[in-house]
Amino acid sequence: MFPGAADGRERVPDGANFVVVGAPLDVSTTFQPGTRFGPRRIRTFSEPFDDYDQRTGQHCTDLGVIDRGDVRAWDDAREYLEWLSGELREVVYKDAVPLVLGGEHTVSLAAVQAVSPEVVVSLDAHLDLRDEYDGNPYSHACVMRRVLEDVDSVEELIVVGARAGSEAEWARSDAEDVTVVAPEDVGDLSLGKRLEGRDSYLSVDIDAADPAYAPGTGTTEPFGLEPRELRDIVREGAPHASGFDVVEVNDRDDGQAASLAGKLLREFVYSKAATGFVTE
Repeated sequence: MFPGAADGRERVPDGANFVVVGAPLDVSTTFQPGTRFGPRRIRTFSEPFDDYDQRTGQHCTDLGVIDRGDVRAWDDAREYLEWLSGELREVVYKDAVPLVLGGEHTVSLAAVQAVSPEVVVSLDAHLDLRDEYDGNPYSHACVMRRVLEDVDSVEELIVVGARAGSEAEWARSDAEDVTVVAPEDVGDLSLGKRLEGRDSYLSVDIDAADPAYAPGTGTTEPFGLEPRELRDIVREGAPHASGFDVVEVNDRDDGQAASLAGKLLREFVYSKAATGFVTE
């Protein structure tokens, strides 16, 4: 179980506020595989975190966080995404916020389909706007292209921290429905103002962080975000978000990526709960 969460593997209880769901898909990683171990490692390396958050004065164990366990993955990504989206729709139906632990970034498509937001905020080193990669339109390198094309509710994609992409991806990012914020510009982002009055979904690809801080990911890209920058963006975006994921953590480091991922999930929960979202 994710530390601070109650066991919800049998069912999602009425009154749950946040539901952790592991999605260990690992079929299209393009450099270092291992995202199938992401959910387990994020849970494990979150164990040392204190239950109390001094900034907000809250205890995680008081916030109605439930851990649903993992939705076992198989090698047909499209079929798996349909199944995962159904599992996450159950969470949304119960008026809870899904918290997805990846797994490769492809799983975000299922979560966005379940939440149906107006805006998707993707913290990522890469644009993920390819139409296909090696002939696969459901590669992790295509996830935000699929979000824009397959989820009717999404009006805008905001990619924060992007510093890599193909020529075609950068051309696609010039369209009106995409905003790209480079790492050096995050201080001027004002994410809360951008999201005011619009329902959103927040996705964190751990490779948005500079690999000095999160080497345990499939496709490392230097010149990335500082952990405190990621934290501040998550804090600002959480009050407006109806879903959250952290993805692309693998087993190729000593836990740095998983620890950062778990901490960002906690920051999301505390920040969302502080808005008065939590019900007793």
